[in-house]
Amino acid sequence: MSGQTPFVPQLIPSPLLDLPPRLSEIMPIMWFSRFLAIGLLSGTLMIPLLHSPRGGGFEHLRLDAIMSLEIGWFLTVPVSLVAGVLWAGFFSKRPRPAPPGFVLGGITVAFGSLVLSQAMAASRWLNSSPAGVGDPDGEYVMMAFAEFSGVVALLIGAVILISRGAAVQRSRKIGVPALTNH
Repeated sequence: MSGQTPFVPQLIPSPLLDLPPRLSEIMPIMWFSRFLAIGLLSGTLMIPLLHSPRGGGFEHLRLDAIMSLEIGWFLTVPVSLVAGVLWAGFFSKRPRPAPPGFVLGGITVAFGSLVLSQAMAASRWLNSSPAGVGDPDGEYVMMAFAEFSGVVALLIGAVILISRGAAVQRSRKIGVPALTNH
């Protein structure tokens, strides 16, 4: 009995008992970062649909543009992530996608820094000694969300740039002896 393995019953897989695959199996991080960046950038489509600002001047226009951008994010980011899951799950022939390019990463970093700087400027304007709008509490929360979204866009862009740079570095496989041969 010492050399025998104990009897372990084999379970027959059933379609009803199969759990859905994890999100990381459906949508790898490269797909996620690519479609999240596309969703964040696509939120700019809502900016032309601005309603008229409450007051005159650049500050009111900036506040309204950032709030319209956030409404756009609530619409475009979930749609782009669902499209990414569908694309990665059904339409992609590659098990591991190529990392997004330097262009998408650079545009996302620039976009994130623009959103962050404009949201911080709008927050300062809302908290100025004569307040920019009558009751700035709701607008201030929206600007805090825009600042957070700008930081997220910066991080996603940095992840895209770093992962693309690492992929290029791996593909070149530069060795020290090859450099000293010249």
